[in-house]
Parts: sequence; C-alpha cells; structure tokens
Amino acid sequence: MKILLTGATGYIGQRLLPVLIREGHDVICLVRDPGRFNILDEFPKENVLAGDLLKRESLRLPEDIECCYYLVHSMSASSKSFDDMEHQAALNFVDAIRKTRCRQLIYLSGIVNSPSLSKHLSSRLQVEKTLQSSGIAVTSLRAGIIIGSGSASFEIIRDLTEKLPVMVAPRWLNTRCQPIAIRNVIYYLKECAGNQACVNQIFDIGGTDILTYKQMLLGYAKVRKLRRVILTLPVLTPRLSAQWLRFVTTTTMPLAESLIDSMRNEVIVQHKGIEEIIPQRLLSYEDAIRLAFEKIKQNEVVSSWTDAYVSGIAEPNIQDQLQVPEYGCVADCRERFFRKNPDEVLERFWTIGGQKGWYKMDFLWRVRGMIDKLAGGVGLRRGRRSPTELRPGDALDFWRVLVADKPGQRLLLYAEMKLPGEAWLEFRITAEDDGHKLVQKATFRPCGLLGRLYWWAMLPFHHFIFSGMLNCIVDEH
Repeated sequence: MKILLTGATGYIGQRLLPVLIREGHDVICLVRDPGRFNILDEFPKENVLAGDLLKRESLRLPEDIECCYYLVHSMSASSKSFDDMEHQAALNFVDAIRKTRCRQLIYLSGIVNSPSLSKHLSSRLQVEKTLQSSGIAVTSLRAGIIIGSGSASFEIIRDLTEKLPVMVAPRWLNTRCQPIAIRNVIYYLKECAGNQACVNQIFDIGGTDILTYKQMLLGYAKVRKLRRVILTLPVLTPRLSAQWLRFVTTTTMPLAESLIDSMRNEVIVQHKGIEEIIPQRLLSYEDAIRLAFEKIKQNEVVSSWTDAYVSGIAEPNIQDQLQVPEYGCVADCRERFFRKNPDEVLERFWTIGGQKGWYKMDFLWRVRGMIDKLAGGVGLRRGRRSPTELRPGDALDFWRVLVADKPGQRLLLYAEMKLPGEAWLEFRITAEDDGHKLVQKATFRPCGLLGRLYWWAMLPFHHFIFSGMLNCIVDEH
C-alpha cells in the first residue's frame, strides 16, 4: 500500500516509519524541512516530500496515495494561537489530500470525552472534524498519556519523581487518566491501515490501568524503588503550576501550560471496540515504565519529544542555519594540533553534553542553563536522545544539531537558548602534514547593541571555558 506519513520527524512518526516499512508499505514522508529527515539511512530520498502545511501552495501530494497518517501537532509551539495554526494546517491538508486517490486518513488525537475541554484538546477535536470534512474515510485513535522512552509524559514524570523526594503539587494531580504504552499505540496505528473495520470509526485507546496523576508518579517511584511523598494544595494556580513544572522538568513553558490546562480533563477510554478489531496484549503502566528504562539502558531510544521541540507546524527550517554566517558576526576560533588517532578525538566531541557534560567548568554551563530556564528558555535539562549517537535535528541540551557528519568529522550546533542574537558552535577535524587539527569555533551574530554588549561581557568566561573544553577533548582529562 502507498502511504503518506505526515509528522515523520516527530516522536510518533519516527517510530511508526520503520514499522510501516517492515510491513512492506511504500511510504512517502511529508516534512517541512528535508534537512531534518535522517531517521533511516537506507530510506530513499525521493520518498521524502517537502511541504509546509501552513502554505497551501507547497502541498503537492502524489495522486496514487492510498492511505495517510496525520500526526501533526503544535502543542509545544510558542504561539498562543496554536489552535488557529492547527486548524489552518488541517484545512490546507484536506484541500491537498482531496486531489489524491487516498481512501483512508488515520489521525492520532487526544481523548475528548469531557464536556469542558482544555484549549489543547479542543484543538485536537477541531482538527478531527476538519479531517472528517474531507469526504475521505477517517480513523481516529484518541489517546491519553503515552508512556515510552523519550515521550514528553515519561520524561516529565521521570524528572519530577527522580529529583523531588517531597512534592507539593496542585489538586489536578487527583484527575484520573488511562495511560498507554508507546508500543501499543504504534501497533494500533499500524494495524488500522487498510483495515475496513476501522474506517469512519472513532476509538479511544488506553492501557490496562486507570490512575490519577499522583498514582502515576508513585507508580514510577515504585518501579525505581524510590520513596516519595506528594502533597496536593488547592492554592497553586494553573499559571504558577506551569511555571513550577517548567522549572523542575525539561518541558517548555508552552508545553507546560498545555499540560496543566489539560490535566483538569479526565482522559479515560469510553469509545471502545478497537480491542476486539485489533487484539493485542496491553501493557500495564508499570510494565510500560520498565520497558522504557530497558530501552534507555540499551541506548535504543528511537525518538524523543525534544526532537520536535521546534517542530510541529511552526518548525523553522534547518537549512536556514546550516551555513554559518560571517558578515556582522563575532567569533571565538581555537585550534589544537594532535598526533593521536582522530577517531578518539571525534568520539570525545561526538558524546559531548547530556550526562557527560561539557568537559570544562561544567558548573558554568549549568548556571547558564538555569539562567536560560528562568528567562523562559529550554535550559540544559533536555539532555540528548542517545549518549553516543547524534543526527541532524537532535536536541543537545540547549543546542540543536544541524550537521552530524561523522565520516567528514564535523559537528555543527545551533543555539536554542535565549540570546540577544544567534549562535553556532562547530567542531571539525582537519588533516595536517604530520597529524591532525581540531578546530573549535563559536560564532555569534549579535542583534543590536545589546547583543554586542552580551558578547563582550561573555569574553572572559569564553577564554577559560572554550580553551579548556578544546584541551579536554584532545587530552581526555
């Protein structure tokens, strides 16, 4: 079957793509930025289609599409009008998909059984109705909390429980939900394709347990053998709760606000029936947590929600930052000659960040991350998807990986922290007559006078941090 997959670079899309390929489907991936598509090395480039859902004229879909997955969202977008963006994107998509021979649309939504919905869940329902207006048969799978290695829900639960022995939380922690393992979600999505029993149907999907958010935190603590105390207070407002969540966890403020707003809605399976059409063994919540940690321990985290931090509908194009500018920029360029095996040095800067840190004066990087977090930025807590692997589009603390060319021995990062300008950090190894040279270059394009003052204020710190980092990468101490 010829399948169109939207949101292929997102958390769900990255996991669904290889499953569909193993099933023998011919998959076309619609992405806004082909430069971010680096999921499968063997995936044919001609099957990666560029298209911006907010620009109707850019959507030119193959006519012979038979089935389509719509996995696009903008929950973490910084824009407060993300619901309008989602609606417009769905309208544009419907206009384009009508011109194809598509017979089935499969949409992953949220459980929307409450009479009073949050803004996020209302937007999900509006998109669902827009897709149904296409005249094409729609299969809607509505999920609540998805638990898996790298998922936003899992990482937030992990942050809260691992870091806080005693938690003071809002009363929304008593809201009930029905979490589901990512493995079960992917299986449902795969089996819906071409399944006539699923067309024009709406199914709620959930795991075996109905839990409050408080019980989910304590369930995680049980799996990890941690003793935790949780106190709920009615005085924590949604805004204050979102600020607290953003500061303690890896989440961003837009995502924190959406999550807190949605926590007032119970997300429990009501539209049943899929378990009879597509039977499978549903994992319990605790089993889903254990499975997530197995993947983490084995360095097999396929995707992370941070991969899509600047993605979704409003993602910027990586190609716009691939060429590091020179005009109007200031730079700190340092070089170090060495005679050892270049692969050893490559491995050092390839595994930088995350748990390993930044080699020199790591506490200053943590301070910078805290300042960024307080300013509304992403901070350092995003870490990295894998401790050993990098690919374009990966989050790396408060950087985004633009170029990860291991054969070419080059790594280029783009700053996503709050700055009065734009910043790049590049590592590359060049061959010399009797050895090799590691080039480390930090480039900053200041925005106005404030940007230049920022750069000059940071120069004393750069002298110690960047020179020390360069030496540590080469000398391994």
